Amino acid sequence: MHILVIGGAGYIGSHMVKFLGRQGCRVTTLDNLAGGHRDAVLHGDFVQGDIADRAGLDALFRGQHFDAVMHFASFIQVGESVTAPARYYQNNLVNTLNLLDAMRDANIDKFIFSSTAAIFGEPRSDRIDEAHPRQPINPYGRTKLMVEQVLADYDAAYGLKSVCLRYFNAAGADPEGELGERHEPETHLIPLVLRAASGRRPHITVFGRDYDTPDGTCIRDYVHINDLCSAHWLALQSLLSGGGSQAFNLGNGSGFSVQQVIDTARRVTGREIPVQYADRRAGDPARLVADATRAVAQLGWAPRYAALDTLIEHAWRWEQKVLLRG
Repeated sequence: MHILVIGGAGYIGSHMVKFLGRQGCRVTTLDNLAGGHRDAVLHGDFVQGDIADRAGLDALFRGQHFDAVMHFASFIQVGESVTAPARYYQNNLVNTLNLLDAMRDANIDKFIFSSTAAIFGEPRSDRIDEAHPRQPINPYGRTKLMVEQVLADYDAAYGLKSVCLRYFNAAGADPEGELGERHEPETHLIPLVLRAASGRRPHITVFGRDYDTPDGTCIRDYVHINDLCSAHWLALQSLLSGGGSQAFNLGNGSGFSVQQVIDTARRVTGREIPVQYADRRAGDPARLVADATRAVAQLGWAPRYAALDTLIEHAWRWEQKVLLRG
């Protein structure tokens, strides 16, 4: 089995490449290295290229056969999507259309898409399942929802089968310590907290402590990166066995507050973590927690690393490795 991983040098993509390699798959990574790292691709072949380049895609598909494509190469910063929407519509939507059309011409009809909980917008329930209204409130979420809609139309018209996996908050790092988050700028809470613990940043800022939650800080659903990889693997098996197009929400189903993350990080690291408090950010809901019942029932998915301590232990191991590298 030969899998093409778009964006396989990035955070989630690189973990997926390693996971596929451990399963005995042949893997090719296509990445333009705009945000990824060549040394994070630990298995298979690497091609530096861009899905905006149709001629490059055609040449890649002519040269070898792929059983399926996994797509992780999206821009993901919500705030930037508001100030620079053209960049997001071009990369996340237009370039993905380019990839899908190249796949059609190459007769590749299986596609796994990295989607997001941002397609739902403001939550209307404590736990969000697949039936929740899809009303994104920023360009990032809209571009992901548009791709999901394109995939439904491409299935109906061309028979291209897809699985859309909607992450809530990807977190943690490779349990073996080989991979982790390397975003610059970093925007995710857990690595920012751990940078404050290690001294790479002076403090962590908590935006709002007057929410309607037990400790007043926002609650989010954190899902371990390796558990996301296992969901992708199960989705791939579903497609390869003749399953139809589907969409799944991925999360642990139990959220943790910002304060819980900080307190757990203090306990795991044994370090003091300076905190500053600021006003709420516009558009931040009090809680965002997944209902992943469908993924559990239909894919047989079972998160292995659900404990917050484990997420932070793995991420802290990676942060320490980054410090040693200098």
